[in-house]
Amino acid sequence: MAIRKVLIIGGGIGGLTAAIALHRKGIEADVIERDPSWSVYGVGIIQPSNVLRALCDIGLGDACVRDGRGFQGWRFCDAQGNQLGEGCGHNVLGSDYPPINGIRRPALHKILTETTLGQGTSVRLGVTLSTWNEDADGIDAVFSDGTEGRYDLIVGADGAFSQLRHQLFGDAVKPHFTGQGVWRHNFERPRDLDWGMIFFGAKSKAGLVPLSETLMYLFVATPEPGNPRHPTDQLHTLLKERLSEYGGIVKQLSEQILDAKDVVYRPMEVVMLPEPWHKGRVVLIGDSAHSSTPHLAEGAGMAIEDSVLLAEMLAANTGNLGSALTSFEQRRMPRAKLVYDVSVRLGEWEMAQWEGKPHGDAGALMNSTYTTLMQPI
Repeated sequence: MAIRKVLIIGGGIGGLTAAIALHRKGIEADVIERDPSWSVYGVGIIQPSNVLRALCDIGLGDACVRDGRGFQGWRFCDAQGNQLGEGCGHNVLGSDYPPINGIRRPALHKILTETTLGQGTSVRLGVTLSTWNEDADGIDAVFSDGTEGRYDLIVGADGAFSQLRHQLFGDAVKPHFTGQGVWRHNFERPRDLDWGMIFFGAKSKAGLVPLSETLMYLFVATPEPGNPRHPTDQLHTLLKERLSEYGGIVKQLSEQILDAKDVVYRPMEVVMLPEPWHKGRVVLIGDSAHSSTPHLAEGAGMAIEDSVLLAEMLAANTGNLGSALTSFEQRRMPRAKLVYDVSVRLGEWEMAQWEGKPHGDAGALMNSTYTTLMQPI
């Protein structure tokens, strides 16, 4: 049976790229998003070459590069800013595209929302899925505003704390804290900062990521024992404290951190749902099924790749939907699990390093992982 109409739960990166990918395959989608303001969390996002490839597959690669800032790779420094080495990013798209692209989250959100709405996809905000009833031919969905709809498939893209995952699989799998947190803050980008930069401190790791011709963001990964809930009005002071071991440009930037509202803090919480990711005519993608730490900058990329492949496989499906969804999961699980496992391991190695117990070759592990991820989906 051909898939003609899909309900997507979640209007973030995974949900919107799914709607766009499905539309390009001639499949209609409706999107519901819990947040009535459709707001964006975070400051910036990193798009390695495999992510740009997936975005190009659905016609969005050029827009992301246009509205972002491409760069060649990473320069590695000590806490005082002395360069230790550099590494170019992998590039699978050729000279017309950068190996890595940085982009502001609001800019990416604008690209995704304008494309989704421009193609005629229905997006309803402040609406959730209340109940659904599945039969041999489809699903009847009832929404929180009292309306109803008939669909061939429901796609859950409602994030790491997915309510749909809970409804499908209970509490057997839920996010857990890794021991680290990440802090982010936007700054004006110096004209000569045209690579990403990583600074290795004794108790943390900091980085600078180009986002546009005029903007960059600072990220800081720190140990956060006990997963504290930091007071939001003190985030600027707490971030400055964590940057006290740095000199050079990071110290200069620290002096510009003046307002708690400009700081975004997030604990690193991860989840990995074992197969299956579907139950009947409901399937999970992106962070709903697999959410990793940001060490590889591949979390959003995995959601985008999920969306592209799912649309391809649904469009090609003329037989059993369950078999198509199982095949989708079997193709996606190795990549998602690789990103999850390596990201968690890198975080564990960092925390061991900060405790004076060096463990593992992070550079070699990252290089081998990216080599695998650059292979076609």
